[in-house]
Parts: sequence; C-alpha cells; structure tokens
Amino acid sequence: MALLWVVALVAGFVDSIAGGGGLLCLPALLLAGFDPVAALATNKVQGSFGTASATLAFTRKGHLDLLANWQSVATTFAGACLGVLAVQVAPVRLLSGLLPVLLIAMALYFALSPRLSNADAHPRLPFAFFIAGFAPVIGFYDGIFGPGTGSFFMLALVTLFGFGIVRATATTKLLNLTSNLAAVIMFTFTGKIVWSVGLMMGVGQFIGAQAGSHLAMARGVAVIRPLLVVVCCALTVKLLADPANPIHQWLASMLR
Repeated sequence: MALLWVVALVAGFVDSIAGGGGLLCLPALLLAGFDPVAALATNKVQGSFGTASATLAFTRKGHLDLLANWQSVATTFAGACLGVLAVQVAPVRLLSGLLPVLLIAMALYFALSPRLSNADAHPRLPFAFFIAGFAPVIGFYDGIFGPGTGSFFMLALVTLFGFGIVRATATTKLLNLTSNLAAVIMFTFTGKIVWSVGLMMGVGQFIGAQAGSHLAMARGVAVIRPLLVVVCCALTVKLLADPANPIHQWLASMLR
C-alpha cells in the first residue's frame, strides 16, 4: 500500500504536466496482484484525483475557465461513456498496432515544432469543431483504450485550435478528469473498483498533481515540451513491448 501511494504521488506529478500517469500506476496495480479489469477500474479512480487536483490548480491561477468549457466537457463525457460501453467490441488489436506510430509522430512534433509557446496563436479551425468532433472522439477512445489520451487532446488544442501550451495543458486536465469520471461511473456498476486502494492512491495523486501543475505554470514550454516527448516515447515502448502488439509480432518475425 505504501509503495502504491508513492507510485501514485510520482504519477500525479508527471500526469499533471504531460499525461501518462497510467504508465506507472496501471503496471503497479497489476504487480500488486489486481486482475486487469480491477486494475483498470481502480486506476481510473485514483487518476481522477490527480486530474481534479491539476484542474483545480490551473483554475485558481486563471489558466482555465470552467464555464467556458462546459460544452467540451459534456461531449467528452458522452464519448467516454460510449467508449466504456463499447469495450467488448473494440478493435483493440488495431488500436495497439496503430498507436505507436501516432505517438512517435506526436513526439517528433512536440520536439521539433517552432510553434509551441505559452501564448495563444491564431486557430486553424473554429472551436466548434473541437466541441462536436475531437472532444467526443478522444473521449470515446479513452473509454475504449486510453493510452495517449492527454497527448491527443494536447496535439489538437495546440496545432488546430491555437491554444498556448499552458492553456492547452489546463484544458487537457479538465477533459481528462471528465473522461476519468465517466469511466469511474461506468466501472462502479461492474463492482471491480477496489475503493480503499483507489482512494488511498488518490491522495498521493492529488499531492503530486499540485506540485506538477504549479511547475508547469511556472516553467511553461521549458518543462511541458520535454515531458510530452518523454511520455509519448515511453508509451510507444510500453505498447511495443507487449507480445500481443501487431508491430511487436511483425518485428519478431523479421528477426527470426
């Protein structure tokens, strides 16, 4: 329990800046003996504390207007609920094969793009496209599969809708919180959530996320850009290390 709390503390710190906290918490829960569904369900509970903590910190500092984002929250929530319901028929094999390619592309963009700054830029698309299209689709993806959700939100907000990187990080935390809560509500009916562990880890997540979000606001691009790149690459490695991943199987067959 103590080790899980420490993992959650570190995950909350990293997740509040660049996402990817599940990279630490989900394997830790599996190593602690949780079955995969219970680990996923409990991970959503504790992760909600981290995203709530970061959302609160960004809101207090004026980087996030909750009322202005209510439509994005609503469509993300609906998409995430549908995603959880569709888990049984999800093309997980296809997603696990496609995602490493997308994550590497995102890592290269965040590492090399000269457009990343703390200031907002001119949007390429009206924000209505995000509300009606990107938010529910990414929320749906989070309900079905999950890895890289924060990176997808960040990429869309920065590249297409002109958000500065701190504002994009703040909005991403709010939408991650939304999809996490949708998943928690849906998983509650399965009886798979281990509430004692989820709430205990949630305390660590909350503290870590407070520290991480304040660092992100203070340093902006200087800290968010490298962590985004690291998280995208770490997610790629984790996915490719899975023997069930189609790319892993293809590479293994090539080396035989």
